[in-house]
Amino acid sequence: MAISKKVLDELLGDRDPNDVFSKDGLLDDLKKALAERILNSELDEHLENEHGSGRTNRRNGTSPKTVQTESSKVPLDIPRDRAGTFDPQLIAKYQRRFPGFDEKIVSMYARGMTVREIQGHLEDIYGVDASPALISRITDTVMDAVKEWQARPLDACYPLIFFDANGRSSRGSSPRPVSACRS
Repeated sequence: MAISKKVLDELLGDRDPNDVFSKDGLLDDLKKALAERILNSELDEHLENEHGSGRTNRRNGTSPKTVQTESSKVPLDIPRDRAGTFDPQLIAKYQRRFPGFDEKIVSMYARGMTVREIQGHLEDIYGVDASPALISRITDTVMDAVKEWQARPLDACYPLIFFDANGRSSRGSSPRPVSACRS
C-alpha cells in the first residue's frame, strides 16, 4: 500500500529534511503514533469482547512507558482498563523493547561480536545507548538454546555433492554424489 503524496506533504510540513530520519525525527513520531493507535485498537477490541461476555469494563486513562526501538527510545502512552484485564499484544506488559530489537543483538553476537562491540555498533549506527548489562541479558536468554544446539548428536552420514566452477563435477558433465561418514 503506497502512501499518497498529499499525506506525505502533510507529514513533512515545515520539517527540516535533515531531521526526518534523525533521532526524535519524523520516523520516531510515526512509530509513537502508530504504536499508540494499535494499542488503543487492541483495548477497543478487548472492551468489546468483555461487553459481549456481559462484563462491565471501561477505559481508565494511560500509563507512560518508554520502549526501545531499533533507532531510539520512544515514550508511549499505554491505555488501561478499569478491571486491569487488558494485556496488550504489540508491547506486552513488562516488555521494554519493540519486537526485533533482541534478534538484532543476538544476530551480532552470533557473528562473533563482543558485548562492547555490539554496544558501540548500536550507538554508532542507530544512536541507541544499550548498556553492556542489557546486551548480556539478551544474549544470555538464548545461550541455553545455543549450547543445546552445539551439543546435539550428529548424524553418522551426510550426503555431499561436489561441483566445479562450471557447474559440473570434476569427472564429467553431471554432479557426482559423495557420502561423508564418521568412522
